[in-house]
Amino acid sequence: MSTMLIDAGVNLTNHQFDAQHEAIITRAKAHDVGQMLLIGCDVSTSQQALTLAQDYELLATAGVHPHDAKSVDEQLETQLRHLAANSKVVAIGECGLDYNRDFSPRDVQRSVLHRQLTLAEQLDLPVYLHERDASEDMLAILKMYSVRGVLHCFTGDQQALEQYLALGLHIGITGWVCDERRGKELQQLVPLIPLDKLLIETDAPFLIPRTITPKPKSRRNEPCFLPYICQTIASLKNIEFTAVAEQTTLNFQQLFNRKG
Repeated sequence: MSTMLIDAGVNLTNHQFDAQHEAIITRAKAHDVGQMLLIGCDVSTSQQALTLAQDYELLATAGVHPHDAKSVDEQLETQLRHLAANSKVVAIGECGLDYNRDFSPRDVQRSVLHRQLTLAEQLDLPVYLHERDASEDMLAILKMYSVRGVLHCFTGDQQALEQYLALGLHIGITGWVCDERRGKELQQLVPLIPLDKLLIETDAPFLIPRTITPKPKSRRNEPCFLPYICQTIASLKNIEFTAVAEQTTLNFQQLFNRKG
């Protein structure tokens, strides 16, 4: 019997997946991906993620990505509370800071992050975090809260990694780790991440693993490619694929309070 994998981050609401949800989920299950977390990036996509989670027995987050922080209004907490009242919503986010693209002003990003961290504390929910080129500010803000959750799609340096782990956060690893060009630093850091703090995620449709063989015709990532990420991590840690699969599944279930 194969070990079930859990994809801890899928953008199933992305337009690249329109009208293909059932086929994508079927392909994922055929590759032992038995559960996935659908990511909300604003109120609208959070609602869409919840609807898909209800339709296909999946899980979802509800929150506002830093790119979309500029569009937030005073109703945010009310809207997210309403979504989070559904048991399919297991985390607040994707929230955080992105100083790489700065699609929202940095002060607005920080304000919206504070609001979501406060809400997560009030609701006693984990947070699903995003950070790019902003670890100093991110860590300073996180230390103000009793935070638990995952730093999604980690691509930072060793200093940031150690500080996120010191806060008790889980670390989400994507297909970035399978990239022989830009993933070299992450490949060096993976052995430093405790196995009980790891989550694996595709971030589909983005970041398709470059280790897929034969090379797919499409450059679109899908949850069915999650085993390539699991295998790369296993190789970097010099342990068995099943060890990574079993522990990351358990980590997900424990963090998001899901039974096996």
